[in-house]
Amino acid sequence: MRRSIGPFSALLLGFGASLAAVASLAAEPVDPALAAVIAGDHRPAANKARDQYRHPAETLSFFGLKPDMRVVEVWPAGGWYTEILGPYLRKDGKYYAAGWDPDAKAEFIQVGIKAFRDKLAARPDLYGGTEMTVLSFPDKTAIAPPGSADMVLTFRNIHNWMGGGNAEKAFAAMYDALKPGGVLGVVEHRAKTDAPQDPKAASGYVREDYAIALAEKAGFVLEARSEINANPRDTKDYEKGVWTLPPTYREGEKDKAKYAAIGESDRFTLRFRKPL
Repeated sequence: MRRSIGPFSALLLGFGASLAAVASLAAEPVDPALAAVIAGDHRPAANKARDQYRHPAETLSFFGLKPDMRVVEVWPAGGWYTEILGPYLRKDGKYYAAGWDPDAKAEFIQVGIKAFRDKLAARPDLYGGTEMTVLSFPDKTAIAPPGSADMVLTFRNIHNWMGGGNAEKAFAAMYDALKPGGVLGVVEHRAKTDAPQDPKAASGYVREDYAIALAEKAGFVLEARSEINANPRDTKDYEKGVWTLPPTYREGEKDKAKYAAIGESDRFTLRFRKPL
């Protein structure tokens, strides 16, 4: 059962004390088996090139990933993390890829789902144990059997859910999938704190305190924060939002060298736990 709490806006108050009490942990040791998967030849060079910004070994180790876990990744899109999670969990664990709705009419969704399915089918030796589920609003939210997952992971999705007015539903779905004591791992583009949060997150950036409030409203407890994916070069003031930066380069060739030098966005990395 989720906690009964006051209005959402009230959750944003008093975060200074609560956040100060949550210390970022020292770097966790990386499982050699995880490192081997990340270094594997099955990962395209373009995806490996992004490791310097996404830090998959350090991020997954911070979340506490183990090879025998039941893990849900929410909205895996093209499968950047699937290339790591699928093979790592295939033998002793379980990987759920909670993606888009196959009944959706949008062409880009159908194209994306087909590409993801083709990716899995091409390498059954790596992805044979993967189970595709759906997160689609308002009512397709069973991303795994209720109370079964050891870990749920979401990478840079909160702004998308906010844009559709579905952030609270998404956090509720993740809470429901986790077993008591399970972990929610969150990575998101980090907004500045000197302006109110745009409720639609049109720039792609989300205030860290706002994301924490969403998770706590669903019942999660913030356990730890990490600066693994921080980037102080990111000024977060681009006319076309976070997509101005690599890998999207929404401005095309305009100032591309400048944005390449900045690198990918500044991101917060948070670990929550579903209470026992």
